[in-house]
Amino acid sequence: MTRSLRIGGAQLDLIVGDLAGNESAILHAMEWAQKNDVDVLILPELAISGYPPEDLVLRPGFVDENLAVLDRLASQSGSTATVVGFVDRLPGSQMDDDAMGRSVTNAAAVIANGEIKSIYHKKLLPTYGVFDEGRYFAEGRTPLSLHEFAGVACGVSICEDIWDAEGPPTGQAIGGAEVLLNINGSPYHIGKTHERTQMLTERAIAGGVYIVYVNAVGSQDELVFDGASMVIAPDGTLVHRSPQFDEDRFFVDLAIEGHIAPLLPVISVTDARPGSRTQVTPSIAPLLGQYEEIYNALCAGLYGYVTKNGFHEVVIGLSGGIDSALTAAIAADALGPDAVHGITMPTRYSSTGSVDDSFDLADRLCIRIDTVAIEHIFEGFLDALGPLFAGTPENVAEENLQARIRGTMLMAVSNKFGGMVVATGNKSEMAVGYATLYGDMAGGFAVLKDVYKTMVYDLSNWRNTGGEVIPQVIIDKEPSAELRADQRDSDSLPPYDVLDEILYRYIELDMTADEIVAAGHDDALTHRIATMVDRNEYKRRQAAPGVRITQKAFGRDRRLPITNRFKP
Repeated sequence: MTRSLRIGGAQLDLIVGDLAGNESAILHAMEWAQKNDVDVLILPELAISGYPPEDLVLRPGFVDENLAVLDRLASQSGSTATVVGFVDRLPGSQMDDDAMGRSVTNAAAVIANGEIKSIYHKKLLPTYGVFDEGRYFAEGRTPLSLHEFAGVACGVSICEDIWDAEGPPTGQAIGGAEVLLNINGSPYHIGKTHERTQMLTERAIAGGVYIVYVNAVGSQDELVFDGASMVIAPDGTLVHRSPQFDEDRFFVDLAIEGHIAPLLPVISVTDARPGSRTQVTPSIAPLLGQYEEIYNALCAGLYGYVTKNGFHEVVIGLSGGIDSALTAAIAADALGPDAVHGITMPTRYSSTGSVDDSFDLADRLCIRIDTVAIEHIFEGFLDALGPLFAGTPENVAEENLQARIRGTMLMAVSNKFGGMVVATGNKSEMAVGYATLYGDMAGGFAVLKDVYKTMVYDLSNWRNTGGEVIPQVIIDKEPSAELRADQRDSDSLPPYDVLDEILYRYIELDMTADEIVAAGHDDALTHRIATMVDRNEYKRRQAAPGVRITQKAFGRDRRLPITNRFKP
């Protein structure tokens, strides 16, 4: 006997703390699913609260209001069941038993026909990388069970539960589940989509089940959610995949062959619908190429941070260099050219070409650009400090004055007109401290914060494949901060391809300097770079947040003490 189950997914861009907005988006998805005769609709993890809610879950009022939203959604549910994520409060007895004293759980409710049918609590709480769920949530103790939708036994789980080969979904499959429903708030990093697909394929084949995996899209602070929700058949065939970085609603008709009596308890939720439905052809969205994927992630991260925090435009200091050029291109693509305001601020050390190149870039991007002359301000600072600096050679103090004047000008424009300043520094610079506190590090967001310099070049070249948007002269010119005469980045740093390889091994692979040397890198250079990374932790702690695209971004992923005398 073949049974049919119509599964729907809503890949949504939800906002942490926007309970009313999230409720509205969820309700619209529920109405869409009901209209399309969907048997069960799957939503992202913690859809009601937004993900990750962090310390908001420690506020009783926030938890209460998110529970009230769940009750309202349940009361409006119909014959289409919905799996919706929310923050649940533990019963008193369970709270007393929780060793850490945590009183809430990361939960999923199954709602249908005007009521809450069941609640599942996430069992496996990630506490690695960007995740800190053990700080907030108690581990789920809900006994394993199955849900019957239209005569098909399904297991419900949340994100991390399915990443462990021995996790709850495996137990549900052994216990008789024919379909595994997994809701997610799975952040993006380079290669993550392939990792997910491989893992889910392994779980589907091992359990002999369909897997329906629904992820969020959009961004939350540093995190970007790339969507790519998918449905995988018991033989590992990819049945459906949603696009990356875009909201999406989809439904697929699963043909369930045979029937085995489940070993786990079964909660009956909805009956099979009478009559037949016109079968739909599933769609498989193509995956983006490497650079297109990264570029889209950066655009999504900037767009989400700017718009969700109420800004209407961004302000960017344009130096004529590649970092500010790529930042401006991303901003124009993400927000629209009218929302980008470029400022060029030349001093005695700025080349004519750099100013001209900035105007050329602005013209190509169709963004506004203004010049703010700061040479006289720089001269005034030097005059004021002259008696104090007398008899000392010029050094980074004079250089950094220019960067800090520029930071002040950008923040003044931000204060006057309301645009958010976007810092333009990249990961290579942030790693070794080749950046000025309260100068070029000033800003509300740093879109290239997790992008190595070599990747900046790769992304700039990719952006130009459809036509020269970033002037080629900017890409080709030798990098320079232009804070002193004839300055070049190579005066202070090794070639970026060498530097980035050392940084990648030291930061992301957690290799020691000696291990990096053993892998073939210069001894003195490697130890110098490692020392620079360690010494500049205090700068990074004060830096603006930025889009995370790697598995070890500064901030959430990498948390080293500033005061630290350990030297391997």
